Amino acid sequence: VLQSSNSLKASYEDWLLTYGLSVSPFHLRWQTALFNRQFYNWGRWKPKFLYLWFSIGMVFGIVAMFGSVILLGKTLLQTLTQMLTEAPKAQNDRMLQVVVSVPSLGLCLGAVPGVNLPVSQLTYFFSAILISGVIHEVGHGVAAIREQVRFNGFGIFIFIVYPGAFVDLFTTHLQLISPVQQLRIFCAGVWHNFVLGVASFMVLFLLPAILFPFYYTGVGALVTEVAEDSPANGPRGLFVGDLVTNLQDCPVYNVEDWNSCLGDISEKSQVGYCVSAATLQQLSFPARVYRRLDGTVECCSNNSLTDICFSYSSKLDSHLYACLPARKVIEASKVCRTNMDCHKDFGPSFCVTPSLENQTRLIRVKHPPHIDMLYVGHPMHLQYTVSLSSFVPRQNFLSIDLPVVIETFCKYLISLSGALAVINAVPCFALDGQWILNSFLEATLSSLIVEKQNRELVGFLILLAGSALLAANVALGLWMVTAR
Repeated sequence: VLQSSNSLKASYEDWLLTYGLSVSPFHLRWQTALFNRQFYNWGRWKPKFLYLWFSIGMVFGIVAMFGSVILLGKTLLQTLTQMLTEAPKAQNDRMLQVVVSVPSLGLCLGAVPGVNLPVSQLTYFFSAILISGVIHEVGHGVAAIREQVRFNGFGIFIFIVYPGAFVDLFTTHLQLISPVQQLRIFCAGVWHNFVLGVASFMVLFLLPAILFPFYYTGVGALVTEVAEDSPANGPRGLFVGDLVTNLQDCPVYNVEDWNSCLGDISEKSQVGYCVSAATLQQLSFPARVYRRLDGTVECCSNNSLTDICFSYSSKLDSHLYACLPARKVIEASKVCRTNMDCHKDFGPSFCVTPSLENQTRLIRVKHPPHIDMLYVGHPMHLQYTVSLSSFVPRQNFLSIDLPVVIETFCKYLISLSGALAVINAVPCFALDGQWILNSFLEATLSSLIVEKQNRELVGFLILLAGSALLAANVALGLWMVTAR
């Protein structure tokens, strides 16, 4: 039995070796020489251009190394200051800003699957990580071939659930070339991630022009999805394919306008509606007035689904309330803030304002040719549960989701490729920053610090500090994401 088991193990190991596979706890790796010819073709294409390309990348990588330390240092101080001085509410308000803006976790702090990343976004997330990693390693591989370093192979790995890529270079050749040549190789990954981020940003910026033959923009926000639990879901709500053109008196020409209008509505007090004295007398009916726990006033039956309590003032009394049918009051009514806004165009009129709980708003959503949707609730709930696009198909057979897919994927590429560039530039053990720093010190300090051992000691101390800085950001970032 023991001999059979050993034979089976040997066969399994031979099979893994044949196909370039390596399996260990939480880690799966595949390496191949199938792409070596392609890498050599890239590395020998236009040598002068590649020399200039990777020289620019070298300068960028060195600047990024110093910049990443400054960024992580400022972020750590900012986060610690917030934790020590701000109230819990303020911390929560700024937590997302810290998590997203700090590339300190690179591939996991900005978005942690299962914690703060929607399941629907996982495909974008992991695809962007893989592509960013592949482009990063292609940079190293092509630069190495350009500098006459032997290229052994290319591979892809999965660590826990995160995909990535790597290149296998002949270490002896790397050690024989000059520090400047090494810098071109070590900085190439960071440089390529930066270029990928810029390219993704350009595609995102030029997307309206790119898709112009198939989609037009600037006419409203197109509804692409309404969550089942959304307050906008219902017979008088929003449907996929609806084109939103107004929120209250705020015009909506694209998704940015939608978000901006909802933000303004959330921050400002509830607007009112001009109602003539005759209409007010006709629609209102006697109702008992009572105060809610938050101090606001209610004057309608709790069972009513169509009536809302409105407050208004007259010359004799500044606190009057009336329970009115919301749709009849709002439709064809002018938005107002005070009674003076209504006297300009009407006869005796009042500016009636919905008397709602704190943070709750009554919002009129125009999506012609359908009847206006009247939404009562927190504006952010509407924002989170309704997905929209700024692109409207010119033909019915065109997908309404394609522009959204391209936009979302570009945003993930910008975020994750940028994070990968910043992380790898940090002078930290086991990252590109370690080799960038060592080569940089060899290229600049050889004449000042003659002993190689002393230069290595300086590099070790800097790496130790950089690793501690990165670890502090990682730990603090993970704690803020998972513990709040």
